[in-house]
Amino acid sequence: MTTDAHAEHQGCDDDEPHAGGHHHRRGLMVLLPAAHHHHHEDSGYPRIVFVGNPNVGKSTLFNALLGANATVMNAPGTTVLIEAGHLHHDGRMWDVVDTPGTASLDALSPDEQVAGEAAMGRAGNPLPDVIVDVFDATSPSKSLYLLSQLLDLGRPVVVAVTMLDLAERDHAAVDLDRLAEVLPHLSFVRVDGRTGEGADALKEAVAATLDRSHEADSPAQVAPSRPYVSSITVPGPTDDQEAVSRWVRNSADERFLWVAAIIARLGESDDVAQERMTLSDRLDRVLLHPVAGIAVFLAVMYAVFEATTTLAGPLIDWFDVTLRGWLASGIDAVFSAVAGSGSLDGWFHSLLVDGLLDGSITVLTFIPPMGIMFIILSLLEDSGYLARAAFVMDRAMRLIGLDGRAFLPLVVGFGCNLPALASTRTLPDSRQRLMTGLLIPFTSCSARLSVYIVLAYAFFDRYAGLAIFLMYVASMAIILAVGLVLRRTQFSDLRTQPFAMGLPPYQMPKVLQLLRSVLLRLWAFIRGASSIIITMIVIMWFLSAIPLTAGAAGTNSFGHVDEVEHSLYGAVAAGVAPVFEPAGFNDWHASAALITGFVAKEVVVGSMSQSYAIQDANQTEAQEGTGTLGQAVHRSFERSSHGHPQAAAAAFMIFILAYTPCLATVAEMKRQYGTRTATKSVLMGLAVAYVLAVVIFQIGRLLV
Repeated sequence: MTTDAHAEHQGCDDDEPHAGGHHHRRGLMVLLPAAHHHHHEDSGYPRIVFVGNPNVGKSTLFNALLGANATVMNAPGTTVLIEAGHLHHDGRMWDVVDTPGTASLDALSPDEQVAGEAAMGRAGNPLPDVIVDVFDATSPSKSLYLLSQLLDLGRPVVVAVTMLDLAERDHAAVDLDRLAEVLPHLSFVRVDGRTGEGADALKEAVAATLDRSHEADSPAQVAPSRPYVSSITVPGPTDDQEAVSRWVRNSADERFLWVAAIIARLGESDDVAQERMTLSDRLDRVLLHPVAGIAVFLAVMYAVFEATTTLAGPLIDWFDVTLRGWLASGIDAVFSAVAGSGSLDGWFHSLLVDGLLDGSITVLTFIPPMGIMFIILSLLEDSGYLARAAFVMDRAMRLIGLDGRAFLPLVVGFGCNLPALASTRTLPDSRQRLMTGLLIPFTSCSARLSVYIVLAYAFFDRYAGLAIFLMYVASMAIILAVGLVLRRTQFSDLRTQPFAMGLPPYQMPKVLQLLRSVLLRLWAFIRGASSIIITMIVIMWFLSAIPLTAGAAGTNSFGHVDEVEHSLYGAVAAGVAPVFEPAGFNDWHASAALITGFVAKEVVVGSMSQSYAIQDANQTEAQEGTGTLGQAVHRSFERSSHGHPQAAAAAFMIFILAYTPCLATVAEMKRQYGTRTATKSVLMGLAVAYVLAVVIFQIGRLLV
């Protein structure tokens, strides 16, 4: 039910029992590639550690407190990513650490182990001065179980209660006053990370707890008394994980009895909860259905990408046509005023307009589609739907030996492959992490979206939205197909585990918090990608500025090449182009774009613009992506495909989807899995992309 939402698959591929696991869903912003990674060093400041179940709003609360001051780092001795930062309050400085969500201190996955070690001060972590337990009011039984373990550690605890508004909406008996009455020795603070409500009160409660700790001889003297009498020895900071597991197992019955007693005193029993049918329960009957749930998921994804293309198209055109025209005219005016009109033919003017300006405009054209995508995905995530999508896709994941937990890193991959690879570190099995990492490059990241938009509007006109949606369907189909092949070859020994995850309650996202999160993600992308994009386009300008022939009029010189095809850049691309004859795009412009796409998919559109020498923004005659560049590509594919441009465009789009991801992603794969795996991934992507492109073109030219 809503007060303790739980969804579960128990199917396995073999007859052996496997331990279940709890999924931890981290926000996309936490894993952006621009973040720094380092190990924690004890600064001497009081250490505040946030601990809580998955999906209780812990990371949202943490980010509301620290905002942009938070830093992503590796947990000591692991590759699991956590957030940490310094928090100023009333002239004081605290070290604050946000841990992965966990249902228990007995870890079932690397991320849960990191949470337990941070709370207990083990494995290189200093002992926390205060533990902030983030308590989900809609699921008190799970939160109380973890709270009982935290209290047993003997450290001061402050309880931050989230989702009280949802508990009140569902007429649950859990409220702040009742919690404080039942557990009088604890400090309870009402918080809402989406709005920032309670942040100041929480800081005051932490400060008061620290003050009492300083006045006492030891922190344990201000910690609440243990919730029950137990003869079980609590593991110390130097004990190993097995000792912790024995402690949790041996005391589990006592804890469940204590939790049941507290729930009864709060005025709500499990029987009452099971009898109440909430709106969340009715929605889950549809969204978690094995058939209807998948249909809804596909409909949602179609709506997402239809909205992205519809809204982003005019904005992209404004940047690519109008703003480019204004800035180019401004540069021309400055050069004419300073050095005369003849300076417009100089190489320095060409470098500014065709190099730096073109690179900057290319960066700006990514803002509309990525911003819209971030907004929509954040809405789906904050509303609680993405967790349901992971559950629904669990059955499909099991076909390739994975479970629903592997689906969320793949979803992250649709935003960016780099943070998706980083998020695989929290999967409980190393073989699952490796296989998921090999599949992530086949997720269609947002950088590819700009290429889809240009080609879809140029070749498929009013069906552009459908064409782009089908690219994402193709991405999922490729993931499943490649996964099946890997499962029957390299990963034949992979065994799936039962899948259980807590489902967050449905809630309305807070607009200001959502926009703030989206702006931070966009800024991180621009800061991280702009230098790569602009640098690559400037390099392409230099290559295209070096002539290999004298030209038709014999006037070719550095920076003055009558046609890009006669430059060094064009010669390299022309040498590669015949390879793509069976796929319908034996055209040097296309191969030049694919070459630069090895570095970053963000520069593919800029490369095509560079190779076609698209300079005059006022030449545009059509709208919504079918301007000068779209028309030029259409003419090239018309020739290279021998009259089947739509089939060639579809083949080119599928090649863009499936072939090697950006160099940053390859570098991260090499770091995580080694050079051999990274090389295998690159070669596999090229092979899959080429075969699919040839098949699609050969079939398409027979149909259209």
